[in-house]
Amino acid sequence: METRELRYFLAVAEESHVGRAAERLGMAQPPLSLAAVEAAERRTRRTAAAGARAPVILTAKAGASSELMAKLLDAYATEPDAVDVEVVLSPPGHQAAMLRDGRADVAILHRPFDDTSGFDVDPLSVEDQVLIVPAGHPASARTEMTLAEATSIADLPLPRWPHLDGTYPDGPGPELRDLTQVLQLVRLGRTALVLPESARANLRDGLAVVPLTDAPQVTTVIAWPPHSTSPAVAGLVRTAGRL
Repeated sequence: METRELRYFLAVAEESHVGRAAERLGMAQPPLSLAAVEAAERRTRRTAAAGARAPVILTAKAGASSELMAKLLDAYATEPDAVDVEVVLSPPGHQAAMLRDGRADVAILHRPFDDTSGFDVDPLSVEDQVLIVPAGHPASARTEMTLAEATSIADLPLPRWPHLDGTYPDGPGPELRDLTQVLQLVRLGRTALVLPESARANLRDGLAVVPLTDAPQVTTVIAWPPHSTSPAVAGLVRTAGRL
């Protein structure tokens, strides 16, 4: 960040208002992304309301990376300067937007599905993908499958996840919002699901796992805004790097 940009962020932090910060600096608006400034203002307001021990807000996909997050939160809680971590679970694709607009301080994202541009990131894991199908379905007897084969099983259409505006893409699959819901529908034989390989550890009876031979690998990362000056965020990121 350039020195002048830092001045703008400091002004926003001290004034807790974009307009007052711009007036103080003698400009129509700071020459930064308006969204970035508004995100900084939102975080500043939240911190001011909660005080010096304001919690860190961590956002992640509902039902994803649960084992990794449990390890991260347990390890971070033992740090001497740890603060509370508020975990916000949301549908796939919503985490990056929450980080960009200031509703979250840090996020667990998954490449290549999530857009991590503009964030600082540290990779946490890299893994293959698998297809989750009902136990007893003909597909469950396969020892491996291509991604094209997985997406063409007529009686197991893949689920549809909501866009940021709440609408759903067209398609035959069920409209879903979280993995707990979709796994129940997989057991009932209404859909199949593509997940990172680590998800197999949390599956219960009634489900089968088929490795996918050509699906892109999934890289799980911890992401945070590059202009963050929060010691708590820095501490959480350092802890994640030691997992």
